[in-house]
Parts: sequence; C-alpha cells; structure tokens
Amino acid sequence: MALYAIGDTHLSLGTDKSMEVFGGAWSGYVDKLRAGFAQVNEEDVVVLCGDLSWGMSLEQALEDFRFLDRELPGEKWLLKGNHDYWWTTAAKMERFFRENGLERLHILHNNCALYGDVALCGTRGWFYEENGGPHSEKVFRRELIRLEASLKAAGERERYCFLHYPPLYQGYRCQEILDLLERYGVKRCCYGHLHGPSHRLAVEGMRGGVDYRLISSDYLGFQPKKILD
Repeated sequence: MALYAIGDTHLSLGTDKSMEVFGGAWSGYVDKLRAGFAQVNEEDVVVLCGDLSWGMSLEQALEDFRFLDRELPGEKWLLKGNHDYWWTTAAKMERFFRENGLERLHILHNNCALYGDVALCGTRGWFYEENGGPHSEKVFRRELIRLEASLKAAGERERYCFLHYPPLYQGYRCQEILDLLERYGVKRCCYGHLHGPSHRLAVEGMRGGVDYRLISSDYLGFQPKKILD
C-alpha cells in the first residue's frame, strides 16, 4: 500500500468548462489523468487536494465523482478547493456518495484520516489573492479552526498536512498556518492551486522542519506524487 497526493483535477465531464480551452499541458488532461494513475494500485490511498470538479452542485459534479471513484484506482480522500462550488456539509457529501454507489470517495474536513501510523490532516487553507474585509477575515479564521481541529484529531500520531492553497509562496507567507504546522510537528505539507507560470513561484523543500511540496496536477504531469510507500 502506498500514499499519493494530487490536486486540481478540474474535471468537467458533466459541465461545459473543460480546461482544454487553455491548451498546452491541459490538452487531453482527462486521458493524462488515467495514464498517470496507472502507477496507483487499488489498495493505495490518494489525497485529492481540491479544485476537483467544475460542477456547481453535487448532482452536476456526479460524472466527475464517478470518474474519480470508478476509473481511477485507489481510495480517495477529498479536500475543498476554491473552485469546488459543489461542496456542502461533510454529512451531505458522504450521503450523496453512498446513495450513488461511490464507495471510494471520502471527505477530509474537520477530521483526519489514518494511513498506518500517520495521520492525514488538512483543509482548504487561505491565500493572499482573496479579497480583504470582514468577511474574508471570518473565513480565514474559520480555516485556521478547521486546520487545528484536523491536527488535533491526529492525537500523538505523526502528521502529514494537505492543503489546497499554498501556505508559502515566493514573496508571501501565511504565518498563522505556518505556525500551526510547526506547533503540531507536521512533517510534510502538500498543496496545489498554482498553475502554469505560477509553478516557478512555488516554495518546495524544508522550511521550519516541514517538507513542502506542490502537487497541482499540471505541475505533476497529471501523475500523482508518491508520498509514502
């Protein structure tokens, strides 16, 4: 059994918003995802770090969920991205998955998942590009609460963290999130969101005892990154 991570699949099988309009790396990206997941075995675990479907509701995203569940191998844990407009409560999403026979999709939100002795923690996170003001501050504080709840749920286990937004970016630091990762002894942090020219601005490697990795799908060539054997 192995642990993988990838973000930003941006599927649009039930809507008319395919990323192929951008060309380049996104040309044929659904087939590239199928090929990239060939390395993943059915017993493996894959964390999907947000921006998974362009569907505006669970029903509109159903074909994308079926693709993730049935056409790509592995047990999947889903995080929220800034474009996951279909996202609702964990209970509603889990019920929708079960009602539609999607047995290999699970929600990582205000909780943690276990991979052997390692706790998989995470939330959407926050990013400087978001609008300021009282509402943004409220959402940001809520994200901090969710991240800490996930980290606390790990107990005394080793923690890996998965985010949609990068907590580090050249010229930018989300200090509150970085402080939480360091306070709870997180060993690795994977994040997505950055595409195309923004790849070069990503921060990777060890910072403050945490190993940071960019795992957006176009950065990885649509091949999930192996985190642990």
